[in-house]
Amino acid sequence: MEMLKQGEIKMTQDSQTNVMVMEDDEVQRSAFRGLEAKNLHAWFGTHHVLSDVSLRFPERTVTGLIGPSGCGKSTFIRLLNRMHEFIPGAAMAGQVLQNGEDIYAPEVDAAAVRLKIGMVFQKPNPFPAMNIRENVLSGIKLAHLKVTDHDSIVENCLTRAGLWKEVKDRLNTTGGSLSGGQQQRLCIARSLAVEPSVLLMDEPCSALDPGSTLRIEETIKELAEKIAVVIVTHNMQQAARVSDFCAFFLTDGGPGYLVEAAPTKILFTNPSDSRTADYVQGKFG
Repeated sequence: MEMLKQGEIKMTQDSQTNVMVMEDDEVQRSAFRGLEAKNLHAWFGTHHVLSDVSLRFPERTVTGLIGPSGCGKSTFIRLLNRMHEFIPGAAMAGQVLQNGEDIYAPEVDAAAVRLKIGMVFQKPNPFPAMNIRENVLSGIKLAHLKVTDHDSIVENCLTRAGLWKEVKDRLNTTGGSLSGGQQQRLCIARSLAVEPSVLLMDEPCSALDPGSTLRIEETIKELAEKIAVVIVTHNMQQAARVSDFCAFFLTDGGPGYLVEAAPTKILFTNPSDSRTADYVQGKFG
């Protein structure tokens, strides 16, 4: 993950081998597998809320987005799966590429994008009229995906979300009967049922108790063995625990922007910008 400059020759760290290699920007783009934001801007009406953000999210990694409130982190991840366009008056510029393909290209179906780039929100939102089993399968039915073994999907997704053992004997009870942490893991299972390659998480633990937070963090680490996870968090300890890479956002009263991005250990112990050091040390925010 890195900030990119057009035509730059640079040393990069291969996400699979940890070997530093030199590649030109065009070669990097053509070979990159994962999600990539290029020069993203966002507006609400005439209000410019995010300025020129470029980041990469490799497969099988967790990236933490940190920074004070109002710096555009949540807006940024909504740009990554075309949810920003749901807001009246919202606009964007730049590109989002998934495995090199522009998800904002005119011929691309936005609903199909959201199947592959899932979202888990700050507040758990299971469908209240559906039971646990129906909640997990709801995305499959809405997308009209052709699957036959629903029972296996339910068990697999609930297991991956760390919830199966707790609910396997009450799949016909409503999602609303679960605790807050269980509801959040049910929402994760629902997202996994359509087999996304990226899961975006916007403050998924902010309303949860420490025990539920720990279970969600364990789930995030397990998910990253197969997919890319991007998590917005205000909890510095959480970012340090779960993420492989971290990106620090800031605002100076204008639109939010990216200050720096680096492997998490480096960003927390030896950041390149003094503002990052001040933030992770709790001096502001």
